[in-house]
Order: sequence, then structure tokens, then C-alpha cells
Amino acid sequence: MATLKIWLLLLFVATIDAALGHENYVPIITNQIHLLRPQSGSGGSYVEGLSCLSWRLAVETNNLISWTQIPTSCVDYVGHYMLGSQYRQDSELVIEQALAHAKALNISTEGTDIWVFDIDETALSNLPYYADTGFGSEPYNATKFNEWVETKAAPALPATLELYEELLNLGIKVVFITGRPESQRNVTASNLKAVGYTTWEKLVLKGSDYSGKTAVVYKSAQRKILENDGYRIVGNIGDQWSDLLGTNIGLRTFKLPDPMYYIG
Repeated sequence: MATLKIWLLLLFVATIDAALGHENYVPIITNQIHLLRPQSGSGGSYVEGLSCLSWRLAVETNNLISWTQIPTSCVDYVGHYMLGSQYRQDSELVIEQALAHAKALNISTEGTDIWVFDIDETALSNLPYYADTGFGSEPYNATKFNEWVETKAAPALPATLELYEELLNLGIKVVFITGRPESQRNVTASNLKAVGYTTWEKLVLKGSDYSGKTAVVYKSAQRKILENDGYRIVGNIGDQWSDLLGTNIGLRTFKLPDPMYYIG
């Protein structure tokens, strides 16, 4: 036993001596914890004085409000996120939770249960437009965006379309409430139908009565009208916090990711 202890001690000393004697010695460590870079842009590149990941987190948690453009140093980061797999995975997780909520509901047999959907960056994706305009780093140009809307070329967000189809199968009706103006009703309806949103209970666009009003005020008022008409809002989904805050928000709300712009 004593001989074994001496042998183990000599082996330990020899190992330490070998390690100290080799400059390139790299210890073998299992279950390594890789430190996240505190400041990173697209692909982990360093961004001086700014953590783009922290900035996006602040946006998604509504801790950063009333911003007008993404930081220019985060253009690559936001583009990488929106065009990469992480954006899709984040969206899919939101939809997964929304579906779990919907399937657990006791659906009314009277056809009064509805789910409220936002449109831009919720039902439809304007990513082709924003990819050409700096992913939100350029000042908002209403003329250019409206020209894009008129093309009726916005694709569906795949995960949201899946939610839409499942809700209809469950007997839950869909109501779209969008900040798009009433003048864009026809092109919006055409775009929705073209990508798979073929039916809905109501399509609510922003009328002149709400000109100058915030999205929170406008959407709260529209949801109140729905509830006054006898509907029960069992779910509410959007990419902006202004889609989900205010009054008459429904049984549960679900926030999709969108670091490209802010609507208050």
C-alpha cells in the first residue's frame, strides 16, 4: 500500500513537472464552459462599446423603447440574426407555446372565441424589404414601404401560418388588427390570401379616426369593440409590444421577435 502511494505521488510530480516545462501544454478539461463574448456583432465580431446581443435583448423585453433606428454598428448582427436560423427558431418556440395554450382551451361551441393577429412581421414578413434597407438602420421611409406593400409580395411567416391553420382546425376564429391604413385593405387582403391566410372573421385596418393615435390606443379600442360584440379573445400575437399592451388584451399574449423597428 505504501509503495502504491509513493508511486502515485511520483507520477503526480512528474506530470506537474512536464506541464511546467512545456510552453504549449494544454490541460485536458471536460465539460468546458465557453465564456460568451460580452460585445459581439455578426458572427461574434467585436463591436467597440456596444453589445448587439444585449441591445436586442433590451428591445425584445421592452426595456428599450421609443427608438427609431437600430445602431449602425449592429446592422450586420441584426441581418445575421434575421436571415439566419436563430430568428426562425425563436419564432417557432413562440408558436409552440401559443399552440399549447390553444389546445388547452375549452373552446366555445357558439363560435365566439377569436385569436387576434397583427400582420406585419407577424402574419406577413417584410424581410425582403428590410434586407434592402439596412434591416432598420435607415430612417423609415413611408413612401418606399407603401410601394413595397403595393407589390403584395410579402411572404408568410411559416410558424405563424402553422398557428393560423391549427387555430382554425380547433374552431377558433381569426381576427387581423393591423396598423396599415384603410386605403391598403385590398392589397393587404390579396397578399394574405395569396400566402395561405384564406379566411378570417374580421380584417381591421387603421381608419382616419385614429390618425395621430398610438398603436396601443388604436389596438386597445379595436379589441374592446370585439369584446363588446360578444367575442372572447383567447389569444393575441404580434411582433410589437404595442400589439399586446393596453386593454382587452385577451387570455394570453405572445410576442414574436423583431429587432428591426419599434412602434409605440
